[in-house]
Amino acid sequence: MSHQFLPLCKEDMQERGISQFDFVYVVGDAYVDHPSFGHAVISRVLESHGYTVGIIAQPDWKDEKSIDIYGEPRLAFLISAGNMDSMVNHYYVSKKRRSMDAYTPGGEVNKRPDRATAVYGNLIRRTYKNTPIIIGGIEASLRRMAHYDYWSDSFKRSLLLDAQADLLLYGMGEKSIVEVADALNSGIQVSDLGFIKGTVYKTRDISGLYDEVHLPDYDTMKQDKLEYAKSFNIQYENTDPFTGKVLVEGYPGGLYVVQNPPQEPLNREEMDAIYELPFVRTYHPSYEEKGGVPAINEIQFSLISNRGCFGGCNFCALTFHQGRIVQSRSHESILKEAEQMTKEKGFKGYIHDVGGPTANFRHPSCEKQLKVGVCKHRQCLTPTPCKNLTVDHSDYRDLLRKLRGLPGVKKVFIRSGIRFDYLMQDQDDSFFRELVQYHVSGQLKVAPEHISDAVLCRMDKPANRVYERFQRKYKEINSKLGLKQYLVPYLMSSHPGSTLKEAIELAEYLRDMGYMPEQVQDFYPTPSTMSTVMYYTQVDPRDMKPVFVCKNPHEKAMQRALIQYRNPKNYELVREALLKAHREDLIGFDRHCLIRPKGDETRKADAARGRQNWEKKGKPDHRERKRKPKKTIRNVHKRKDKS
Repeated sequence: MSHQFLPLCKEDMQERGISQFDFVYVVGDAYVDHPSFGHAVISRVLESHGYTVGIIAQPDWKDEKSIDIYGEPRLAFLISAGNMDSMVNHYYVSKKRRSMDAYTPGGEVNKRPDRATAVYGNLIRRTYKNTPIIIGGIEASLRRMAHYDYWSDSFKRSLLLDAQADLLLYGMGEKSIVEVADALNSGIQVSDLGFIKGTVYKTRDISGLYDEVHLPDYDTMKQDKLEYAKSFNIQYENTDPFTGKVLVEGYPGGLYVVQNPPQEPLNREEMDAIYELPFVRTYHPSYEEKGGVPAINEIQFSLISNRGCFGGCNFCALTFHQGRIVQSRSHESILKEAEQMTKEKGFKGYIHDVGGPTANFRHPSCEKQLKVGVCKHRQCLTPTPCKNLTVDHSDYRDLLRKLRGLPGVKKVFIRSGIRFDYLMQDQDDSFFRELVQYHVSGQLKVAPEHISDAVLCRMDKPANRVYERFQRKYKEINSKLGLKQYLVPYLMSSHPGSTLKEAIELAEYLRDMGYMPEQVQDFYPTPSTMSTVMYYTQVDPRDMKPVFVCKNPHEKAMQRALIQYRNPKNYELVREALLKAHREDLIGFDRHCLIRPKGDETRKADAARGRQNWEKKGKPDHRERKRKPKKTIRNVHKRKDKS
């Protein structure tokens, strides 16, 4: 039985005999009916509960009629910027415009506005004054409270206010959207939906709240960055569904933005049910003439195994969005999807990925989390692994074995990332061996991010010695299996805490490894990460201690260039960085040097090298040696006469 796409135009609505949709979903991405796309998941969940949903994908935000193609929905408009924050989607960290949008047909750019959620919300509100507007997705989730905005270098209000929305759903949203839909359907006004977990709402009356936590108000945080750092730390400590409190943020004029605690994590049966909904698993056929939607290429033959992450990297927004409690699907559900995948057009026997935020997390980090939640003041893996950490790869290993055994499957890859410090805690090497033997295509990508412990501490990543142990073991297993496979480390420049000193240390480390990375990620301050708050406030919110932050674009370029110091294009930046850091010892011809000198410096270095060589051999400088007579014809005849 072939599955059917959800309505994407007025004709689809009429063909199905729908006079009015319950919900109209406005989204900044093209319509891709695949469980990796948030708009597809939320729409299918609503459909499974008996609600009708019409999709408006990438409307023309300059035309007010573009959001009016179905008329007014019965219950509410839903808005999402798409699978990425619209500003991250549009701009590099340098703030230069990207030349392709993978979530748009043909990779075309400019099909969604900057700050898409707010633009769509205001577009709808101009036409529909009283219709409920509910925003969600990654952009809304990470901007749900007042936040620093890197692209405008300013402190912004909650997106709920800027989008003129009535309700904001944060996190993954499947449970919240059903509760909201049922409440609206029962006749409850959207202004009275202040009781649903995983939502943020605005109000002028907070007298009915109980045991709430008041954050610094917006004006106070805007005037004092340290107050924002304190506020963020409180928010970070309340991201757990079991211990999280109601948070209240005040705004001028007696207005409040109230965040309810997160929704509880999905159990395995609930998660299986979501991924077994009737997704078509590809983009809408109307995009075919433009070559389809590029983003499908990476995920069409990949399997989502889990969600949530207890890794706790400070530059990652997962703690704020999916939370730290890992949830996973059953083997049966994943195998069923894999069998369906093998029959799809274009499948060539390769499953590209089996994972999630972190591939080798298949269960909560300890047994107590599903009863009392995660620790507020303790990470699971850093600075050292918690004594209560449950380390077990057997379930993931067995799942991969079953997938490898499916008819039509040639190879199963793991591309979503392995948390190597967790892997090194496992006393059973069987998963590590099978990872190397069956699931690596010549190169395994891992993310040490840096080698300086001073920087790794600010990143909340393990100490460098852990990565070095992992490197040695990876090499040892490859050797025993007779394989020649490599590690590809992801590295980050200019993270808070990284000065030129630490950047040069990283360059020296790469020199000693004999490795030159092809790609380098410059730190990107995205909303609602601990690292972004450090970047903005120049303190670590966890202890309020000052942190060095590289904000100068030129110095950021130097740090990035140092990681790729062998690239001739980076020569001038690397040289400038070494001179600025007084590391002239790394400019020369010796093996320990990063770059060679140039111009007059070359002649001086040649002379210096010559003197050093003579001194090493115990011979005098060439200027002090007795000059030998020139070999003239006369001198040659004299030597012959003597003989």
